[in-house]
Amino acid sequence: MADQTHFTRPEVRGFLDTLAAMNGPPITEMSLEEARAGYLALHTMADRPARELAVIKNVTCPGPAGDIPLRIYDARENREAGPVVMFYHGGGFVIGDLDTHHNLCTELAAELDLPVVAVHYRLAPEHPYPAAVDDSEAATRWVASSPDELGSECTGIITFGDSAGGNLAIVIPQALAAQPAEVPVLVQVPVYPLTSDITDTQSLKDFDDGYVLTAVTVDFFDRSYAGNREDSRAFPILGELANSPPTVLATASLDPIRDSGREYAAKLNENGIDVTYLEMEGITHSFLNLRQVLPSAHEDTMAIIAATKAMLEKHT
Repeated sequence: MADQTHFTRPEVRGFLDTLAAMNGPPITEMSLEEARAGYLALHTMADRPARELAVIKNVTCPGPAGDIPLRIYDARENREAGPVVMFYHGGGFVIGDLDTHHNLCTELAAELDLPVVAVHYRLAPEHPYPAAVDDSEAATRWVASSPDELGSECTGIITFGDSAGGNLAIVIPQALAAQPAEVPVLVQVPVYPLTSDITDTQSLKDFDDGYVLTAVTVDFFDRSYAGNREDSRAFPILGELANSPPTVLATASLDPIRDSGREYAAKLNENGIDVTYLEMEGITHSFLNLRQVLPSAHEDTMAIIAATKAMLEKHT
């Protein structure tokens, strides 16, 4: 259970106590439908309302196993040529979708003042590794080609994702470094990403239960996704890091997968990559989608957005 010795913001402690009092079943005792509905319900309840935007539209692009659902967000009806944010949702490769991260994507589009294209890749366990990678790469290459559906010319890509999506926000730039798309990846923004095998990490031991994401859930996602532990497309810390784009990386101090993000940021630094590393103290995994019940999580999100703007301005 949650260890009181770790600094926890008072509002976070209250939220964790509320979750504990609800005494919900572990994900291993739910059906996939129940787990996915519960994830959406949590975000619907806990996240700030969606921002109003000039453009929110659902489209599809061709993928390796059929059409891939996408959602385009833009604060402007008409836009000059410029960068596009590719957003890959979290949920352990198992329970997320376009709706679970809809409110967050409206916030990103409004505050970054850039088009955001959210990708709904195929989910495990029905579609295990590397389905999520294959779909996300195909969608990113499609957006890089400035399709008519985008409504403006794409001059560069910013990859942005949380948790499992944070993994993809790193894996896709590695793929596009090895085989370039029509435009480059300008900046990558992984937020509490899984980058490596975390089996023996201290953070997994310290925050195994009672901090939103549990060790039981991490194990369930791992077994469902079935990523190859020797393949950089599953664990991108194994990839060619010297070719990585400038990076804004954020972790949460009370997160079982925190150490994976820390280790990856350190490796990027060793390889000479420009990295802004933000560790949000006293808060948990999933804070990007807890901004209504945890007002300080919204401040953390704005800090990530500000760092992304600064990194983009520096390198373009």
